[in-house]
Amino acid sequence: MLNSAWVRRWCWVCTVGVLGTEAAWSDEAVVPAASPVAAVEADPSWTTGALAPVSYEWQPCGPAAACPQHSGCGCNCQNQTLFGFIAPSDRCFSDFVSPLSNPLFFEDPRTLTEARVVFANQWIPDGNPVFNGGNAQYVATQLRIALTERLSIVANKDGYLWIDSNNEAAIPDGDGWADVTAGLKYNLVRDPESQFLLSVGTIYEIDIGSHHAFQGRGDGEFHIFTSAGKQIGEKAHFLSGTGFRLPTDTAARSQMWYWSNHVDYEFVESWYALFEVNWFHWMKSGKALPVNFEGGDLINLGSTDVAGNDMVTMAIGARKKFGSYSELGVGYEIPVSERKDLMRSRLYADLIIRY
Repeated sequence: MLNSAWVRRWCWVCTVGVLGTEAAWSDEAVVPAASPVAAVEADPSWTTGALAPVSYEWQPCGPAAACPQHSGCGCNCQNQTLFGFIAPSDRCFSDFVSPLSNPLFFEDPRTLTEARVVFANQWIPDGNPVFNGGNAQYVATQLRIALTERLSIVANKDGYLWIDSNNEAAIPDGDGWADVTAGLKYNLVRDPESQFLLSVGTIYEIDIGSHHAFQGRGDGEFHIFTSAGKQIGEKAHFLSGTGFRLPTDTAARSQMWYWSNHVDYEFVESWYALFEVNWFHWMKSGKALPVNFEGGDLINLGSTDVAGNDMVTMAIGARKKFGSYSELGVGYEIPVSERKDLMRSRLYADLIIRY
């Protein structure tokens, strides 16, 4: 759960913005120079209209009494934008944590302004008929920018890949820049009272990456998705996301449908254990590489014999939250289906900084 002192501090910022008071920031309870109760008695309009205490929408700064119970979300002040257009992350769902596995497609349903540094090390099965073992590493900085309380920009693939094969005669070692993505996410349902979210979005992948890392192949790819989240009790959350990878050049890339699920539980204050399951289903083969396996979420090989294939993976991990605005995650993922394709196992680490 959020540190109550931080919640009090955000509410105090809103109080100062209206009442023009000053106070020292400390971990002790803050007593404003003019109490919110007195302000309400002097001006009853505080209890109605846009600043009503029962409203969970983003509001102009009001007194501390206007802050509802969910992590100070009533203090999402409209005048806190960066550069005049970047809005802060939605604070009404600050008890949630982001998913860890399937990092390029499993999208957090919240409206966020954040930078997320992701690292993944994937071991390739020794029995793979082409690679015969080896590993692939990926590092990237994902960006999400809230424009309104419901609309955000998402850029979740803009990093660097290293691929080491144990069969260099067939697949020489290579590295290079990954393709770049950009798109929009819109929050269709936002219910802070029941802590439920439902979002949809579309992201386009631009083929400008390095061929040495199996990037830059084809004419781009659309990712159409939906994701949802729900708090369960006081300490647990469930997230689910599904979507489609739809290449514009179906000969260069395969078509994929995925479904990812996440459960977390706050076992100690600010520490979360998480469990995730990902299902990948290839709907249509490409015409680029004559093999019967694919590259999962990291790369699209355009394999010729993958239509109808399914792969299921399971991930366990943990997240540590540092206040409301940063979190660190680590995890480990393995395939649990008979089909493994290019994944024997994968190790994750990420760091998220939010505004």
